Amino acid sequence: MKKLTTLLFLFTTVLSFSQELTGEQLLDKAIKYHDPNGNWETFKGTLYVTMEIPKKPNRDSTISINLPEEFFYVKAASGENTTEYQVTKDACKIVFNGDENPSEELKTEHKLSCKRANLYKNYYTYLYGLPMKLKDPGTILDSKIEKRKFKGKDYLVLKATYTKEVGKDTWYFYFNPKTYAMEVYQFYKKVKDSGEYILLTGEEIINGVKMPKTRAWYYNKDDGYLGTDILKKSN
Repeated sequence: MKKLTTLLFLFTTVLSFSQELTGEQLLDKAIKYHDPNGNWETFKGTLYVTMEIPKKPNRDSTISINLPEEFFYVKAASGENTTEYQVTKDACKIVFNGDENPSEELKTEHKLSCKRANLYKNYYTYLYGLPMKLKDPGTILDSKIEKRKFKGKDYLVLKATYTKEVGKDTWYFYFNPKTYAMEVYQFYKKVKDSGEYILLTGEEIINGVKMPKTRAWYYNKDDGYLGTDILKKSN
């Protein structure tokens, strides 16, 4: 009986080991969950996002993304001001409170620039394109998956770093071990106790892509709350 128990233990251990996922395999399963028909690569769609920030007025944004045509547009209204950015392959357009040619003084006062427009483009296409964006050039995935408990839940965690041309931060992506849905992501900078974690709840399916409905942002250091993004299909 003792020998049988030992053999069963060894068999279970070998089977468990053989079923361990690599980083790439976990990512593939997560992408299959979020984008089962491969729609992100040719994504054309509009997102409506409300950002709730403590002690500040909400920011309501309309975001249009057309990946095949390399087109990006965002119109954000906060308080009394409305800012519009449009980015194409070789051009950038800035509109402020309906003024299509804002003065240099206004640009300086409200930090309006094509550099900022591209930051918004990269920000929204990256975060709403996850986990598919982890296939982009310059992303370095750790081959080893970590099993980690976070906020009382068990996750499979994928670590990602980036080439120096792409980024300096270290990211961790937390996936549901049963469905492979992405439920948390977290990043750290080189400074000690830096970075943030983001809790994802709910889903909106836009053009066949499952995106997080709610993203709540917190500091890693002290769990300080930063704000929440809420995604809607329409206004």
